[in-house]
Order: sequence, then structure tokens, then C-alpha cells
Amino acid sequence: MVTYIGLLSFTDKGIQGIKDTTKRAAAAKEAAKKSGVNIREMLWTMGDCDMVCVLEAEDETSLAAFNLATAMQGNVRARSMRAYAAADMDKILAKLP
Repeated sequence: MVTYIGLLSFTDKGIQGIKDTTKRAAAAKEAAKKSGVNIREMLWTMGDCDMVCVLEAEDETSLAAFNLATAMQGNVRARSMRAYAAADMDKILAKLP
């Protein structure tokens, strides 16, 4: 599994329906599973982003498909960042000259 950090911001549509945000999040977790993505953690935040998620995907195309399906709903805009655990980072560092 590949780990990603998702940074989400509400759209105007999303903020208008803010009272349903936790229901939409639960639905997103179910939809993610069907796309081969596991949402490990979903947090609502204050600051530059409205939500932060920790996701695991079978591969990059699974995450891309899930992100596009989420974007089609129109409630959030998302950015994804590849994340590495310490063991993965050690493997990367071992390849340095």
C-alpha cells in the first residue's frame, strides 16, 4: 500500500452543506474502499485547509480515481502528497551515493 496525505478545502457548495460534512465523510470512506483506497484518518482542521486525511492506496491510479470521483461531488478541492514511513525513507536513503 502507498500512503498519501490529503489536504482538502471546502468549496462554496461544501460550506453551504457543512452540517452534512461528517455524513459525507462516512460516505467517502465507503466509496474509497470500492476504489482500493483506505482512509485511515480524517480530521477537520482550522487554517489553510479545512480537512486533512491519511490515506492508503493500492496504487497511484486508485487514488487518482478516488480523488476524481470525490471532486465530481463538488464539495471539496483536494491535494494529495505522497508520504513515507521511516522504514521507507531508510530504503530511499540507502540508494543515495
